[in-house]
Amino acid sequence: MARVLITSALPYINGVKHLGNLVGSQLPADVYARYLRARGHEVLFICATDEHGTPAELAAAKAGEPVADYCARLWQVQKDLADGFALSFDHFGRSSSTRNHRLTQHFAGRLADAGLIEEISERQVYSIDDGRFLPDRYIEGTCPNCGYPRARGDQCENCTKQLDPTELIEPRSAISGSTNLEVRETKHLHLRQSKLRDELRAWIAAKTDWPLLSTSIALKWLDDGDGLQDRGITRDLDWGIPVRRGTDPWPGMEGKVFYVWFDAPIEYIAATAEWADATGQPDAAWQRWWREDLGASDVRYVEFMGKDNVPFHTLSFPATILGANFDGAEPWKLVNYIKSFNYLNYDGGKFSTSQGRGIFMDQALGILPSDYWRWWLMSNVPEGNDSNFTWESFQAGVNKDLADVLGNFVSRVTKFAHARFGATLPGTPPTEPSSPTCLADFSEWSPAERAVAEDLARRIAAYEANLEAMELRKAAQELRAIWVVGNEYLQSAAPWTAIKTDPARAAAITRFAFNLIRLYAVLSRPFLPDTADRMLAALGLADADWPTDLEAALRALPAGHGFEVPPVLFAKLDDTRRAELETRFAGV
Repeated sequence: MARVLITSALPYINGVKHLGNLVGSQLPADVYARYLRARGHEVLFICATDEHGTPAELAAAKAGEPVADYCARLWQVQKDLADGFALSFDHFGRSSSTRNHRLTQHFAGRLADAGLIEEISERQVYSIDDGRFLPDRYIEGTCPNCGYPRARGDQCENCTKQLDPTELIEPRSAISGSTNLEVRETKHLHLRQSKLRDELRAWIAAKTDWPLLSTSIALKWLDDGDGLQDRGITRDLDWGIPVRRGTDPWPGMEGKVFYVWFDAPIEYIAATAEWADATGQPDAAWQRWWREDLGASDVRYVEFMGKDNVPFHTLSFPATILGANFDGAEPWKLVNYIKSFNYLNYDGGKFSTSQGRGIFMDQALGILPSDYWRWWLMSNVPEGNDSNFTWESFQAGVNKDLADVLGNFVSRVTKFAHARFGATLPGTPPTEPSSPTCLADFSEWSPAERAVAEDLARRIAAYEANLEAMELRKAAQELRAIWVVGNEYLQSAAPWTAIKTDPARAAAITRFAFNLIRLYAVLSRPFLPDTADRMLAALGLADADWPTDLEAALRALPAGHGFEVPPVLFAKLDDTRRAELETRFAGV
């Protein structure tokens, strides 16, 4: 049994996330976590909301709420949506937690002790009317490149040009709209991650099993231009973790907070501590996952994220972890594997909240149950390249994969059996399970069943290998092929024909097909957890083990076992409904 720590990139707090966010980290992490648990491994799956920074303050102001109240409300919204999509987090925390305050301040203190923090004087825009320095995103104006009137101080979202606030034409405060601005000097702390460049390069070079997407982005940031640059880790904001050197004040840093990209990855550790607190466990319970000297030496740590998050998780966060262990006293766990993803686009373009373009998590759940979305997203997960959501593709995934293959198989088998044999599997149930006669009676497979078992053995091995390697699109394709095996067997064996001349053969086919339903439920659970539960419930089962012994799994349900005909597992999406949804989410 392995011990595997899994984290998915923290969703930002300012609003409901779209399907691209979901498939870029949380959903694939959940599929992997569910698979490992099914194989008997010890898994801890951690996530949290990322709550600090300028966008949170702006979103709260727009909503007319104190930022702390806004973040608490949106945390619950995101938690409910995670539950709605059956994301099996062991803990879903908050980066604003007390645990993260303490750990972030602790890491900053350790980095300062290591000589990896430098105090830098900077010139920043100050709003006289607001009485505060304005971070880049708090400044708006006209883009000097394309003339867009609402460009931010860091980037124009219209032409994507990177900007400095002083470049904006007619700059104004995004808080009050005031143009009474001036440039003043302020001091900030920088993480001297450039000093760890060689150590980071050696660490990344050793990760020969990482996806090319992960390593190529990391090496680009390490080596392009002037190479890895030091990074500011403080901001002039009200909402955030106050700057302290461990438990001590930090002279000159009064009124400042740590930059969100410094504290957010530390929340992975803090959320694990929150999990221990929530479950009534001592600090040792979370430390055994994160401290190499306290039990984490045998942990495999896997991170899931979109490609935009890769630089921070391959460079800045590891620099924090490595730097904090400058004297060997705090050997924190470094990530073993980073599974990164490209982008999911919507009908050839980007998702857009402001334009009403694309589907967001709450909207999706209002249209169809979560397994419909889980299946399409994971069978089209953007691993090698960007993926593109279209309603036509979604309709095909629902109708041709879920309804016509898996749903059709379960429906045909259960309806036929109930109509011809009643509510129990046909045959004489063994009165003495150890009786050779009874076992022999049930164990007689024809060449057809033997061929199916052999085919399934090969396909299940491939399915498991793909999941182990986190090749999730390939795993979804293999799972569908496993479902197809059952349909082809059923069509060929034709129990509805056999029953006319050989009722015993029809009964044997039916029993075998029911064991395929049980097998499919177990194998499908990582991708389709709710559907798997419904399939097992129809068989009168609360759970079932992973098929480490395939032949035993295909004999698990004996004659006499009760069952129910379940409601239709998947409703088809017709052309009229598809057209309505295309129009509704096309945007303005």
